[in-house]
Amino acid sequence: MRDHQIFTLKNGIRVVHNHITTTKIVHCGIMLDIGSRDESAASQGIAHFWEHMAFKGTSKRNSFHILNRLESLGGELNAFTDKEKILFYASLRDEYFERALELLADITFDSVFPAAQIAKERKVILEEMAMYHDDPEDSLQDEFDALIFSGHSLGMNILGTADTVKKFKRRDFLAFVKAHLDTSKIVFSCVGNLPMEKVIMLAEKHLGAIPKVRSRVKRSAFGGYRTREKSLQRPVKQARVAIGRTAYHQAHEKRSSFFMLTNILGGGGMNSRLNMALREKHGFVYNIGAQFVPFTDTGLFVISFGTEPAQLVKSIGLVREEMKKLRDEKLGVKQLAASKAQILGHLAMAEENNLGFMIMMARTLLDVGRLTSLEAIFERVNQTTAADLQALANDMFDEAKMSQLIMHP
Repeated sequence: MRDHQIFTLKNGIRVVHNHITTTKIVHCGIMLDIGSRDESAASQGIAHFWEHMAFKGTSKRNSFHILNRLESLGGELNAFTDKEKILFYASLRDEYFERALELLADITFDSVFPAAQIAKERKVILEEMAMYHDDPEDSLQDEFDALIFSGHSLGMNILGTADTVKKFKRRDFLAFVKAHLDTSKIVFSCVGNLPMEKVIMLAEKHLGAIPKVRSRVKRSAFGGYRTREKSLQRPVKQARVAIGRTAYHQAHEKRSSFFMLTNILGGGGMNSRLNMALREKHGFVYNIGAQFVPFTDTGLFVISFGTEPAQLVKSIGLVREEMKKLRDEKLGVKQLAASKAQILGHLAMAEENNLGFMIMMARTLLDVGRLTSLEAIFERVNQTTAADLQALANDMFDEAKMSQLIMHP
């Protein structure tokens, strides 16, 4: 892993920086440990709505000035909300780093949530919801989340519902921010050709005056998973399938090995077992993959694909057959070596992505409290044995613990 430095401001906000000299672009962002899982049933979608509203006005800028501040320099300003995090981030030439940091601090901590802009942005989000509902892959994932995490906020749609989004008022945003903002759970992350001393100095200038606050709200842990099966009818041309279960959390010792096993089964490579069995051998699918998403207290493993209805039963059978092979048969010496080389290559290439690296540093620091070197991750992968992977497969690919969602045309 590239060298990094961490500094904590007096208000508890942590600053993490990776100084690299081979670029003129700086990527930086403010990540908050707040996401859709921190909402109630009545406030579904408010974290994502807050992300949108951050661009709509602060006490010293209107929406035009916010959007034009970096764009006019060829830079980019963006944000995202997921189950556990909100990130406001920017990418631009490093000579304008301070401008980016000041703007990020402004929109994160000084949004005023203008009523007129709330009404306007509400329409935008409702259109965004319609767009996602029209996309079978996105709607399949949302439905599967609800199935796996039934009765828990992890199962709620990040965008919320039409009913909740239509009801939010300015006071709701202010109350949500006040209840959940915690400066000890905020990280400013940066990657670029800047000395750490300069990053600290400017972080002190623009983030150091943020009042120290602590949230009393405790995140509700997920428990009590049980298998479920569900069939839906949707206006789609293919049958869409999701098969999976809960998985390991972010800090679990088996997390790296399970990433490796998931990659063998259905990773992004064309040589994954699922792709070879369903696409290359039988031509049943165009795209199929397996994904492992760890959260702070649990995780999600899911296999997803689309196929013609006439091939649905055979396709599901082939998926379950490939999982059974990994349960019943240890990888050979050459297979294990090839699998390790592939996942190590993916990890090394991921580290070359400076924007992704900036995001990874912030997320890992919030979730685990420390950053692990790439060398340490490589060592864990290299120490994984064929017996380890078979034991993992028997635990995580247990047929009796798998849930299934089918979206029929």
